[in-house]
Amino acid sequence: MHKLIISVVLLLLCQTCVFSADMTQIEKEQNIQQQISDIGTKLLNANKIDKRIVFAYDEAEKKALLKIDPAITSRQVILYDGDYKYIENEDELAAYLARKILIAFKSYDGIFNGYMGAFQLKAAPKKFELVADKRAVDFMVNAGYHPVGLITLIQKSCPQKRFDRFSSKNLTSKRLAHIYEYIYTKYPYYLANNPYFESEPYQNFLLTSIENRRMFEQKVKTGSKEEIEYE
Repeated sequence: MHKLIISVVLLLLCQTCVFSADMTQIEKEQNIQQQISDIGTKLLNANKIDKRIVFAYDEAEKKALLKIDPAITSRQVILYDGDYKYIENEDELAAYLARKILIAFKSYDGIFNGYMGAFQLKAAPKKFELVADKRAVDFMVNAGYHPVGLITLIQKSCPQKRFDRFSSKNLTSKRLAHIYEYIYTKYPYYLANNPYFESEPYQNFLLTSIENRRMFEQKVKTGSKEEIEYE
């Protein structure tokens, strides 16, 4: 009899633990969903983006058969858990969403209900990647977020390849150099008032971008208008 009672109690405890774990996971997903909806909508409104774009959190990333960002065709910005793990604050979340918003917004352009835009994007991915980074900075500033959050997010989440000659993406170091130059040129206030300066990701960016920043400093010093070939 005692063994039966103990077994029942243990079963109830196990079910309670499972239920508690499920509720914790549900609450986590709901909180993240609320975050991205709030920040995403704020970005849309602040930048007067008049196209309907929705935001969703998905714990498990699903690999598409076609290597096209789902925002191109669904006009939905999806934040996967694999990307969310790098995000530590609202600026970095805004940085992630701002880039994705531009992609979704572009899906409204062009013929065939925007599908042609997807293939145009894929035809010049490196160029669009740099444009998307700069537009993300604009979107963030307009919505009241600190654009250096884009630098720290990329610094943490995008590994450096050996070279980009045969890749569809730019070297991370090149992206970061262009973002830094853009912020310095258009929004210098944010580098002078930089709450990320002492953070480990930003300090690591400064350490690994010495040569690129040296080239940029030389460009500023000479007043050159030529585009720098960052490394």
